[in-house]
Amino acid sequence: MRQRQTSKDSCPECGSPNLVHDYDTGETVCGNCGLVVREQMMDKGPEWRAFTQEEKASRSRVGIPTSYSVHDKGLSTAIGRVDRDAFGRKLPLTTRLQMWRLRKWQIRSRVHSSVDRNLAQAMAELDRLSDKAYIPSSVKEKAAVIYRKALDKGLVRGRSIAAIAAASLYAACRQTETPRSLREISEASLVDKKDVARCYRLLIRELDIHMPIADPLTYISKIAEKTGISGKTQGVAIKILREAKKRHAASGKDPMGLAAAALYIACLQNDEKKTQKDIAEAGGVTEVTVRNRYKSLKRRLGLELPE
Repeated sequence: MRQRQTSKDSCPECGSPNLVHDYDTGETVCGNCGLVVREQMMDKGPEWRAFTQEEKASRSRVGIPTSYSVHDKGLSTAIGRVDRDAFGRKLPLTTRLQMWRLRKWQIRSRVHSSVDRNLAQAMAELDRLSDKAYIPSSVKEKAAVIYRKALDKGLVRGRSIAAIAAASLYAACRQTETPRSLREISEASLVDKKDVARCYRLLIRELDIHMPIADPLTYISKIAEKTGISGKTQGVAIKILREAKKRHAASGKDPMGLAAAALYIACLQNDEKKTQKDIAEAGGVTEVTVRNRYKSLKRRLGLELPE
């Protein structure tokens, strides 16, 4: 790749400022007389690629990217536990003891205040919750931002760190429309569902977070994956829910129950042998909820279904 660049440097032979930088060969050549001005040119560019200006601006040449899900945002250094030098030789005992002491004080220096200790514990809990509930990293980052805002506002004082962390994760799932219910988050966090719900309402109220209305369409694939329902039947269930939205038959109803009932109706129409119990267990709702939503959708949409 060649780039023609005019700079304050000039050719020592003809004095021309028209220098061409050849990054493939590492040479700088005069564009007028052809003299090779420099043969070894250091590439000061990054080792990564960027395809947009925003992506280029968000990256750095060295180090890991900053992350809100790490208590110090990943900006501090860490001393590894490898007791070998650069050549792979084992370090002497005195050097190893010195490294152990340095590692200990390095860990202590990273977490030196109560806020840092709180964040370290909360980010570890968020990391554990995300792994257990299969939460994407982008949603975990959003949950970490919500928790940091709650900590800055003093909402964590006097409350359980695990409960606030679980509520932040559930709020992030609701904002990004990730299909995770409050029950799933509370079961993964080992905190009572009522405590998580109470902390969630506190975050919504104090941080002025506006939540989108839960869409039952996002739960279709989740329930179908657990029960082994085919893609064709999922398409029919999506059409049923869209029609229910047009006729305002889904207003004020639990989205998980609506998705389960739509899948049950689609199974009946496509002759797939799935019971209300199987679909209810996959959706985390009761059979009564599925039955009531099924009857409501059947009546409002005027569906003719086999009994």
